[in-house]
Amino acid sequence: MQKFSAFSLARQALGRHLGWQPQWRSVAPKPSYDIIIVGGGGHGLGAAYYLARQHGLRNIAVVERGWLAGGNTARNTTIIRSNYLFEQSSSYYEHALKLWENLSDELNYNVMFSQRGCLMIAHNVHDVQVFKRHVHANRLNGIDNEWLTPEQVKVFCPPLNISPNIRYPVLGGALQRRAGTARHDAVAWGYARAASDLGVDIIENCEVTGIDRDASGRVTGVQTTRGPIRAKKIGVSAAGHSSVVMAMAGIRLPLQINPLQALVSEPVKPAFPCVVMSNTIHAYISQSDKGEMVIGAGTDSYVSYTQRGGLHIPAHTLEAICELVPDFRRLRMLRSWGGITDNTPDRSPITAKTSVPGLYVNCGWGTGGFKATPGAANLFAWTIARDEPHPINAPFTLERFREGTLIDEAAAAAVAH
Repeated sequence: MQKFSAFSLARQALGRHLGWQPQWRSVAPKPSYDIIIVGGGGHGLGAAYYLARQHGLRNIAVVERGWLAGGNTARNTTIIRSNYLFEQSSSYYEHALKLWENLSDELNYNVMFSQRGCLMIAHNVHDVQVFKRHVHANRLNGIDNEWLTPEQVKVFCPPLNISPNIRYPVLGGALQRRAGTARHDAVAWGYARAASDLGVDIIENCEVTGIDRDASGRVTGVQTTRGPIRAKKIGVSAAGHSSVVMAMAGIRLPLQINPLQALVSEPVKPAFPCVVMSNTIHAYISQSDKGEMVIGAGTDSYVSYTQRGGLHIPAHTLEAICELVPDFRRLRMLRSWGGITDNTPDRSPITAKTSVPGLYVNCGWGTGGFKATPGAANLFAWTIARDEPHPINAPFTLERFREGTLIDEAAAAAVAH
């Protein structure tokens, strides 16, 4: 692949940018592969990259029913953090955060990772107690997190209104300074580009319609809209549609699918220095590099695969944000959209091998999949290549729902982020 650098950009500029090659190869599916990854989002593309890069496997295909990264990877609000409560979760997300910090260099692709800090603000006594518990738990696990008074919150994020007379007064906040945002498209494109360079076939517009198994029950390949493809191993990383794909192999996943809404404002000059989240009002906000205010709300309560939601959800969120950040009251909203979230009963993911030999699954990320992208991809690749989980993702099995060893992160994931 072509290397990006200041010199290559200058050279292409002199040639009117006519010399750029396609970022990844467009190929037809081969009759067979060693490994097929179902799902061409950040997690699936990343898993294929790490399988090739770290485990030396080359005969790999990523099959995507639509276009590359056209699902949840393109529909999230790009927040990255690792300040989860329980050790199992914080270790997983911290693993991802450490990979984020060097991802642009590793992929030779600017993923626009910005460690601007994530401030989770408290509005009542319950919030204060919960967030302080998170701060102490994170510090015990070696993860940065600190408690700020309302005055310190105002210093860190000047646009916030800390008046005690508003409906949701700011009583303090938990700040993770290493948290931030990244560009979702760039992450997917960077992984696709690097994986393709290592020999991975990326096949778009190729929907999986069935999973083939032999007499022993082991997977032997997939049926697709572009014909059958044989494979020794299959990894499913299809977000909200993972349950649909896994059902083709007779596996029922404990997932509930809910719509999630977000919206962006008109672009303005830099005005908001960090990520601010509020679990109480189910709202969060950051400013993109284009100047738009990226705003997210909570999930709709009904179960659906639709990529839209009820108007009352963003309306409530905007009412609260206008009170918390009065300067934004005259901002016009440009567009809104919806995604689908795959939620487990304990709001923690599943990254594991299954009871079907040769079949692996990475799902259940709910509203937190983007922040885990490099970590989930890295550990999913380990699990597929070695047919056993890495110690970090070992607790995140399907069996925990039968055994009762849940990892209840509902408080940390109470707002879509």
